[in-house]
Amino acid sequence: MPPAATETSPVPASRLAAEARQILVRIRAMMWGALLLAAGLLIYVAGVLFSSVRYLFAAWLPAEEIGRAVIWYAGMPVVAGLLLIGFELLVLVPLKRRTTEVPFDVVQERSVTAVLTALNDEESIGDAVRDFRAHPLVRRVLVIDNSSRDATSRRAKEAGATVIVHQAPGYGQCVYRALSEASACTDTELTLLCEGDCSFRAFDVDKFLAYLPHAEIVNGTRIVEQLRGPQTQLTTFMYYGNFAVAKLLELKHVGRGTLTDVGTTYKLVRNSALARLLPHLNREINLEFNAHFLDTALELGIGLVECPVTFHARVGESKGGNRSNWHAFKVGVRMTLGIVFGWKPLRLDR
Repeated sequence: MPPAATETSPVPASRLAAEARQILVRIRAMMWGALLLAAGLLIYVAGVLFSSVRYLFAAWLPAEEIGRAVIWYAGMPVVAGLLLIGFELLVLVPLKRRTTEVPFDVVQERSVTAVLTALNDEESIGDAVRDFRAHPLVRRVLVIDNSSRDATSRRAKEAGATVIVHQAPGYGQCVYRALSEASACTDTELTLLCEGDCSFRAFDVDKFLAYLPHAEIVNGTRIVEQLRGPQTQLTTFMYYGNFAVAKLLELKHVGRGTLTDVGTTYKLVRNSALARLLPHLNREINLEFNAHFLDTALELGIGLVECPVTFHARVGESKGGNRSNWHAFKVGVRMTLGIVFGWKPLRLDR
């Protein structure tokens, strides 16, 4: 008999093309291009400010050298950013953009399990529970009490909620437990996540359900000015900062969705999607957990769409990133770092 062939069989061209496509679609050229453009702009602005100081207080500094340095160091990232954005638009976006028709998967069983996260929310939790329990499609209300030091659990039980006390500190810990407990309810197919501070309302459940046939996750967005109350904790700085981080996440997953709000805690999720998503979420991520949630869902190819919801003044004091502009800035920086470099737990500030 002839000796067995030792050469390996050639890889089919179709398989090579599929593997090349998978590599290309993971390139985040648009995101990095936008970051380089922003870096160039910051360098230019810094150069202008420096030149202004020179003319006012230090005329002895060499103006020409400073001008050339600003042009050079600002121009390099701008040109590189434009090249990356052009590459994304011309080559990558056609590969990444969805080619199927708009999905329309009607949910037959529309009842939901609502789950509210809470931390020292005794002033608001009773009204929040009653609001959601009164909605005809809410089958039950769970409250995940993140080891409150006040009467949150008692007020929630009095209002008719099932209370689960979660001992591990951290917002991500609390939300992960909330999603796990709600999705384990076998008589509902949908989980409605919210907070117990009365900043959101149960009547928006109907909006979520109207959007749900088109996606597996419907994420509430607070970006519509006409739907925001005048006294919410979302300051102008937080409003536009949140929008900017959302657009960075959109650029990371260009072609997969439109995003305007990464900080909202109000969303409706199919339990089938949570079964795929939960094993990939890091519960140690703290106040930036909602951005981590959205980023991971998009990375897994889970269908996501935004729905405008009403946003109201919260009852009681904020314990999260909205307590001040400084705290919001720190959370925004951590969200940005997570989106760009990957999600890593940091020191708790809740």
